Amino acid sequence: MAADLLSIARSGANVAKLALDVTSNNIANASSPSYIRRSVQVSEVVANSSTSAPTAVNLAGAQVTGVIRNADAFRQSEVRRTGADAARADAEVQGLENVEAAVEQTGVYDSVVNFEAGLQKLVADPTDGSLRASVIEQGRTMAQTFNTAASSLDAAGTGLRFDAQDGVDNVNRITGELARVNLRLSRASDASSDQTALLDQRDQLLQDLSGYAGISTSFDASGVVTVTLGGSGGPSLVTGGTSGTLAMTTAADGTISFTLDGTAATVSSGSIAGKSLALTQLASTRGKLDAVAASIINVVNSAQANGVDLNGNTGTPLFSGTGAADIAMIATGGSAIAAAATGSGANSRDASNLSAMRNAFSSADPAGATDAMLFDVSSAVAGRTVTRDALEAIASSAKVALQAQAGVDMDQEAVNLVRYQQAFQANGRVMQVASDIFNSILSIK
Repeated sequence: MAADLLSIARSGANVAKLALDVTSNNIANASSPSYIRRSVQVSEVVANSSTSAPTAVNLAGAQVTGVIRNADAFRQSEVRRTGADAARADAEVQGLENVEAAVEQTGVYDSVVNFEAGLQKLVADPTDGSLRASVIEQGRTMAQTFNTAASSLDAAGTGLRFDAQDGVDNVNRITGELARVNLRLSRASDASSDQTALLDQRDQLLQDLSGYAGISTSFDASGVVTVTLGGSGGPSLVTGGTSGTLAMTTAADGTISFTLDGTAATVSSGSIAGKSLALTQLASTRGKLDAVAASIINVVNSAQANGVDLNGNTGTPLFSGTGAADIAMIATGGSAIAAAATGSGANSRDASNLSAMRNAFSSADPAGATDAMLFDVSSAVAGRTVTRDALEAIASSAKVALQAQAGVDMDQEAVNLVRYQQAFQANGRVMQVASDIFNSILSIK
């Protein structure tokens, strides 16, 4: 009996010692964001009671059957899903804010309004040199403003594409690391410290990956993960020890698309999806800006060809170019404005052609088109900002729920330290008592 008691106490001491090690490890890694709290799984050891009753069961101590990571797979999946949505919305808002700044801060709308107002003033006195010079300078300023806006949009697009490519590179890096972790997990012994560390690494890599692209996951019994892009039926990013290669292609209008191992793929969430959406809005805005610039060039130059300038010569184009990037004022002086109708002499006060130019300008309404373009971008920013804030709140709630389960509670771990230390001491005391009983029996004469 003393021998059985000694065996039971020894098993209890071993369990308490391992539990203390796990608790200490929890405390040491409490500040690590990728660490998931561990706990020991303990079961009773049973043995046959005697040879006379071989089917009887006798409890013979305790044993540790595994070290458990306290994380729920569903909560982890929710954190990845909501985090990917929030990352997409945040990246899109940042990109749209850059687009908004490019077209608003350059003052395109104001320059168009000022040019139109200058034409209106000149109608009242078409031979006034200062008014003519003012129109030319306002036109030059307007052209330069369009150039600046186009350049700013191009710079914003370059930045977005650079960030998207960096995201694609990170996706490929992370999937490669996941494939290597899968190989190590397939060889790791069950419930070993190496396996739990690998599972932590796997989960952190999945979390990082979901920030760049939306993913779906499935796990086998050993913890090896299979990752697909998008939904569960999407193309495979990681299968066992093999990872796919994500690539990005840039279209002529600056928008981007993706392929996975050479096959077209859709990235619907994550930061690179947000960059893609922002680039689509940027391409639309750039197209509208070019259309406004082309409209101004066409309206003014067409009207110029229908009249004569201050010297009585047939009007020549005031602007060159085809869009916002290359529009330029090419007139060298105010006398080039063809205010009078064809057939009028030099220094004519006839303003009929200038009025026709004003009417054509008003009908084309470049100021209204510019205002609508700005409103469209501003509305997109406002709407996406509301969406982003809502998605970030949802993602934050999912993280809090996971942290409550998987995070280390220092108060609870302190209680566990005392509890397991006392259990270890108690089992040591039982072993001492068993030894004393055994010695007492041996000393009987």
